[in-house]
Amino acid sequence: MRRTRILTAVLALAAGLLSGAPTALAAGPTPVKIAADTYSWKNARIDGGGFVPGIVFNRTEKNLAYARTDIGGAYRWQEASKTWTPLLDSVGWDDWGHTGVVSIASDSVDPDKVYAAVGTYTNSWDPGNGAVMRSANRGASWQKANLPFKLGGNMPGRGMGERLAVDPNRNSVLYLGAPSGKGLWRSTDSGVTWSQVANFPNVGDYAQDPSDSSGYASDNQGIVWVTFDESTGTSGSATKTIYVGVADKDNAVYRSTDAGATWQRLAGQPTGYLAHKGVLDAKNGYLYLAYSDKGGPYDGGKGQLWRYATGTGTWTNISPVAEADTSYGFSGLTVDRQKPGTVMATAYSAWWPDTQIFRSTDSGATWTKAWDYTSYPNRENRYTMDVSSSPWLTWGANPQPPEQTPKLGWMTEALEIDPFNSNRMMYGTGATIYGTENLANWDSGGKFTVKPMVQGLEETAVNDLASPPSGAPLLSALGDIGGFRHTDLTKVPSMMFTQPNFTTTTSLDFAESNPNTVVRVGNLDSGPHIAFSTDNGANWFAGTDPSGVSGGGTVAAAADGSRFVWSPEGAGVHHTTGFGTSWQASGGIPAGAIVESDRVDPKTFYGFKSGKFYVSTDGGATFKESPATGLPGGDSVRFKALPGGKGDVWLAGGASDGAYGLWHSTDGGTSFTKLSNVEQADTIGFGKAAPGASYQTLYTSAKIGGVRGIFRSTDKGASWTRINDDAHQWGWTGAAITGDPRVYGRVYVATNGRGVIYGDSSDGGTTGPGPGPDPAGACKVTYKVTSQWSGGFQADVQVTNTGTSPWNGWSLAWSFTDGQKLTQAWNAEAAQSGSTVTAKNVGWNGNVAAGSSVSFGFTANSSGTNAKPTAFKLGDQSCTVA
Repeated sequence: MRRTRILTAVLALAAGLLSGAPTALAAGPTPVKIAADTYSWKNARIDGGGFVPGIVFNRTEKNLAYARTDIGGAYRWQEASKTWTPLLDSVGWDDWGHTGVVSIASDSVDPDKVYAAVGTYTNSWDPGNGAVMRSANRGASWQKANLPFKLGGNMPGRGMGERLAVDPNRNSVLYLGAPSGKGLWRSTDSGVTWSQVANFPNVGDYAQDPSDSSGYASDNQGIVWVTFDESTGTSGSATKTIYVGVADKDNAVYRSTDAGATWQRLAGQPTGYLAHKGVLDAKNGYLYLAYSDKGGPYDGGKGQLWRYATGTGTWTNISPVAEADTSYGFSGLTVDRQKPGTVMATAYSAWWPDTQIFRSTDSGATWTKAWDYTSYPNRENRYTMDVSSSPWLTWGANPQPPEQTPKLGWMTEALEIDPFNSNRMMYGTGATIYGTENLANWDSGGKFTVKPMVQGLEETAVNDLASPPSGAPLLSALGDIGGFRHTDLTKVPSMMFTQPNFTTTTSLDFAESNPNTVVRVGNLDSGPHIAFSTDNGANWFAGTDPSGVSGGGTVAAAADGSRFVWSPEGAGVHHTTGFGTSWQASGGIPAGAIVESDRVDPKTFYGFKSGKFYVSTDGGATFKESPATGLPGGDSVRFKALPGGKGDVWLAGGASDGAYGLWHSTDGGTSFTKLSNVEQADTIGFGKAAPGASYQTLYTSAKIGGVRGIFRSTDKGASWTRINDDAHQWGWTGAAITGDPRVYGRVYVATNGRGVIYGDSSDGGTTGPGPGPDPAGACKVTYKVTSQWSGGFQADVQVTNTGTSPWNGWSLAWSFTDGQKLTQAWNAEAAQSGSTVTAKNVGWNGNVAAGSSVSFGFTANSSGTNAKPTAFKLGDQSCTVA
């Protein structure tokens, strides 16, 4: 079940998509209608899907917690709904690396403040430096301090930490541990400016693989955690004692006892290991340390747990298992702030048969395990697992003992007991956040229940998307967890694609005139790299690989599903009739070409490689190079043929040092015309035509009119409307995009770490604003303030149709009495005039059946008092207030 994080963004970097200025255009850009349409944005629910290396609870405010992901941003816990809210969706295209979060810190003095150290790679894959983001409103908005070095949210060692810490006594002081030999850094002005701690004696020396020429595994993992001893300071004065962990097996822990003026290696410390975590129990005077022989998150074969007595300097090996009996390192580490002496740790790199969690209630003198053998291979668990909310976490597996499904986890480097609730624990895995709310059962002899606590946290790298004209509205190709068939975008699918279960799906396609026929290709350690479905992706069967295939590549289905063309890794382009039992090499097209099919003619296929376009009219047996010139020279190109239009092809891609933009062909690729009003484009997709339009709607992730964003055209590219906004950018969105052929305005956007985003338009959708509820109807409103901070708040509103007739569109109005000012809203089109706020439905949520509810949320500014509205009107009707 090992899941390796796919580096999707490398595709863009290899072609230089993210550097430099826009290319020169043949003509001046056509003006763009910016924000002419209001879109609501959501995730197609998967719930999780990626590695969560850090969970941080605030130490002074209940229920305030944050999670960080390696490529998908940061999240804040919402206690009322038991969900996570994304906080870094405003990160834009040019700063895509800032979606990787290497550390997060919540201020215990001022809980409204939160900090995130961001940057995805320290090698050349990420062209930008890292930064420290700071927020005074719990992540609702951010300011940025750029750093003179890179940070590695997706680098080896990313589960160690936390590298970023706020002084619990003088919260204007922060420390940051840097990788790559850049040392220890400090801010004394609440993260606005940073300077290196010049006298810190050790920048670290451990690299996973010093011989790695890419710079990925050979990077020095540097300074890996900072921990304050809050008992050595008073409010307003800098904490005296600070512990720092360094990626150096012989010199792993340093300490300052004079607020960072001087530093010394901690005497008597164990050697031969890396200290992944250092967690202080100030009440008992113990610093607990979790050690591994490797930096993680995948590797680690030996480890130990140690306890350091801060008062006496005594070191005690408290390892729950003898080193000779381990095949893993330790990393996840937490103490119970309500019950001093209770400590827990994880065997983070125990891949087989399962991870292990250890618990001690006597400061590490004795331990119990989450599971143990009765008689091998049989296990007895102290826990039960309930993954009914995310059933795909079983992976559809049927393992033999001692393996079980679902697994307790893997890559379990984040482990936290709620500092205010001894019963609640959360831990991160390579695919989700698990948690329990009856942890005390561990000690009483009962079983505690482990469930996914991940709703709202969507972390998948998306490689391809398809929205067939019938059947499921969305099929996805994902990194690490393969992909899903969504029959309902608001619900978690029961299982990812299986039979076979690719670790990463690289490409998928369906037959345009027979959408029940679907094909996907992907990566698998052993086994076939292609699979077929005859029921719209509900069930699958494996095909047969041509000789030499090593990876998925791209695949195309004929318009009628009668044949397929496949361009796999490790082998040249091949074609077959039927379902891939006998492949033949295609002629006239180079290996590694991107392949697509004409959506009308079942014998026409297209290819692209290194600036050249290729066409086959004999079912993929032979291709001919098109005479078209002026196309992008690199391979960072995505193209598609228009459904219903024979020979109608759109091509997007390029690089800033050459041709870059959007091209259109109406003669099957013989010639292409570049659109002069598109400066850069990286994806192209089609959706249902606008009302009154004859041509399908175009969607692209592009730079148009000098603005990077998601754009829509309803007039064949003559004019464009930006449909996202600066708060909804999601970093790099260059992998795939598609509209929905059944719902005008709906678009699906691939992200590199924030899952599948879909947007619905308020501009002429299928269920636009109507006349409001029936005059004889009735309504009920529930208004909840879910989060408050100095100068602002967030609220959720639920409107219930308590009448007997459905609503076809709705408009809710209320007044603020304390001068509150609306700043943004989601799932509703909201505006404010004076004290009156009006929230109207967006396109997709206008129809509300009798007895059903609709919800939306918003943020607003406030000053001091924040009284809740006491009266709401839906159209002309007054609503009951719950």
